[in-house]
Amino acid sequence: MGSVVLLDLMGGVALLLWGLHMVHSGILRAFGPDLRRLLSKALNDRFTAFAAGLGLTAVLQSSTATALITSSFAAEGLVALVPALAIMLGANVGTTLIVQLLSFNITAVAPVLFIIGLLAFRNGPRSRIKNIGRVVIGLGLMLLSLHILLDTLAPAENAPTVRVLLDAVTGDPVLCILIGAVITWAAHSSVATVLLIMSLAYAHFVSPVAALALVLGANLGSAINPLVEGAKRDNPASYRLPVGNLLNRAVGIVLVLPFLRPLAQHLQPWQPDLAKLTAEFHVAFNLVTAVLFIGVLDPLSQLLTRLLPDRVRAEDAGRPRYLDETALETPSLALADAARETLRVGDLVETMLRQVMTAIMNNDRALVSQVSRMDNAVDGIVEATKLYLTKLTRDSLDEREGRRAMEIISFAINLEHVGDIVDKNLNELATKKIKRRFQFSAEGAEELLAFHRRIMDSLRIAFGVFMSCDVGEAHKLLAEKAVLRNAELAATERHLDRLREGRPESIETTSLHLDVLRDLKRIHSHICSVAYPVLDAAGELEAHRSARHEPAAVAPPVVR
Repeated sequence: MGSVVLLDLMGGVALLLWGLHMVHSGILRAFGPDLRRLLSKALNDRFTAFAAGLGLTAVLQSSTATALITSSFAAEGLVALVPALAIMLGANVGTTLIVQLLSFNITAVAPVLFIIGLLAFRNGPRSRIKNIGRVVIGLGLMLLSLHILLDTLAPAENAPTVRVLLDAVTGDPVLCILIGAVITWAAHSSVATVLLIMSLAYAHFVSPVAALALVLGANLGSAINPLVEGAKRDNPASYRLPVGNLLNRAVGIVLVLPFLRPLAQHLQPWQPDLAKLTAEFHVAFNLVTAVLFIGVLDPLSQLLTRLLPDRVRAEDAGRPRYLDETALETPSLALADAARETLRVGDLVETMLRQVMTAIMNNDRALVSQVSRMDNAVDGIVEATKLYLTKLTRDSLDEREGRRAMEIISFAINLEHVGDIVDKNLNELATKKIKRRFQFSAEGAEELLAFHRRIMDSLRIAFGVFMSCDVGEAHKLLAEKAVLRNAELAATERHLDRLREGRPESIETTSLHLDVLRDLKRIHSHICSVAYPVLDAAGELEAHRSARHEPAAVAPPVVR
């Protein structure tokens, strides 16, 4: 019998956590970009930051998520430490609101939520409607889980063995705080822990003092997750916000702990329902803590800055800058970050392409070495971007998001190929020319530079096509491909004319000249690849191929 009760209890907790996850992920997918934009703008002072943190966490139902988003802003220098700490004070209050709502007996609403949520999820015309349906279903699961917990605990209320065991475990308030902290840290949710404590208190499994102490532990545990997950070990400054938030919670607990028993004795007559008393104490503790600390954030910020200084170190060019792991739960944000990182790869490739041509023309050995180092950076960033998008596509994406993910991966890979051609081919040609002290003829050098300028112009157009998905610019890019093919043939013919004339410079550099033309044309083909998905999405790819008599190509797959 005891094992059945324990299994039902664990099932109820699991259902509660899953419902909470559905609410959190649904809100992020439906409104993630808007919420993130709101948070980034509401940072004028500590009070608007507090309100932003409260509102965001009330919607997300995860102070950990708010902490991770805010930590990423702080790490990028988009928010100062004082407003970031104020956001976390608001987040601590915001996470209590759904607990307060669920403290009322609204279990009968669960079936209605399931019906509404299922209709929205199955029949919603837009992705946002479907995700709102996910949120509604999650709320219904949370209510159903509370009903299961209460029904499971009720028959065991009078079991003497269970009562003796719980009294032994929860007899010491300090032990209760530690238990609550560990449970919350493991569950990654103070909301789920407090709702479980409410169920135990309602069934009289724990005393009022133990219930309040467990709530304190839940608040402490919710501050541990951002410290473990959000901070970067190689940068002490990234620990400032999570350490400051943990310090706020710890000081609040130390101040309340000596008065825990008197508080329970005085509050119980005022609120005899122990479940509601638990929820109201949870709200009151976070409100009082926010009031105490909102005025001393400046000295706290100075202390944290002094204890956890910025680490001064040389920047690793091959290290990604914009791939925010906390954005993976919001596909639109993660795709924007990946596109931004891919454009950074494009900037490096553009610099490589410019410098390698300068090295070829001026016999500059130093530039050859710089180009090789930049290619290593390109390889590292592209690899990180591919892994980042692989993590994103493990979850279901809608058709538009899946297509965009594949476009980003495809363009990043093609930029990597361009970098490889520059490093392995053009750089080798530059080294060969420098070693043998060759010089192009004046006409040959001008032809190569003109051809190179056209490649650079096409690369800049490709960046625009990648970001805007402009169909007109995509057509323009592919039209240049045909023109460039004719330009290569004309340049080759003029070079052969100079060979027939017996020009010494042309004879010495003939293989170099033709190889540079060939490699630049290969680079242009990789650049033009960004246009095909844009035309395919617009339904104009086949028409373009028919007009140009090009062979059909397989469009990038869509991740669903």
